[in-house]
Amino acid sequence: MKNRTPSFSLSSYGTGWSANRRIAIVAAVVAVLLVIAGIAAVVTGSANNQRAPDTAAPAPAGSPSASEAAPESSSGPGSVPKPPQISDPVAYAKAAAQMLWSYDTRDTSRDQQLAGMRAWMTKESTYADWASVSGQVPDPLLWSRMADQDQHASASITEGHYPSAFKQALAENPSEITKAYIYAVTVTGKQTIAWNKGGGGAEERAVTLAVQCRPSSDCSLVAIAPRVAP
Repeated sequence: MKNRTPSFSLSSYGTGWSANRRIAIVAAVVAVLLVIAGIAAVVTGSANNQRAPDTAAPAPAGSPSASEAAPESSSGPGSVPKPPQISDPVAYAKAAAQMLWSYDTRDTSRDQQLAGMRAWMTKESTYADWASVSGQVPDPLLWSRMADQDQHASASITEGHYPSAFKQALAENPSEITKAYIYAVTVTGKQTIAWNKGGGGAEERAVTLAVQCRPSSDCSLVAIAPRVAP
């Protein structure tokens, strides 16, 4: 990897926060779809005991609260893309992963990043786990340091698929999906990070997302799991 100066990846920040909110959401969404319950169990264990591995140093003191709200407005749109108007869970999850793995501190403030990400979320507060999504954004001090280096990242998506446990649970209990129309999708790809003075590198990425796609409605993001389901 070229010129490995300290960098930060939005793909793993904040996975060590409390799992209480996520567990409550999962309990409200499904009782039978075992894959979602499995994701919650993973969240419970990993969120309390470890942080996903990454090349970045631990965030400095003063990290944001897990329940931090995104700003309602900002000085401009920044570089965060708008959510696509599609109804296919896998296609939406792939687009969401690409959004989560991409950022540009040269033209996007931290508030703009949060506001742009919030636009991808489901409006159904019963299910929305904003903490798991906003947790991808570093605290203001670290974002400022990233901006000082002109740090930016882009992403390419390799593939997206329903985890095998989700497909099995759905096949065994097909009516359960109609309670909330939330799908688990695992996405893989590559994130390329660059900063000033020619610094940069690339890393393989994978994430499991919970995506809501109600009939006759566009999909939206529900949550991010800190580990990838197979």
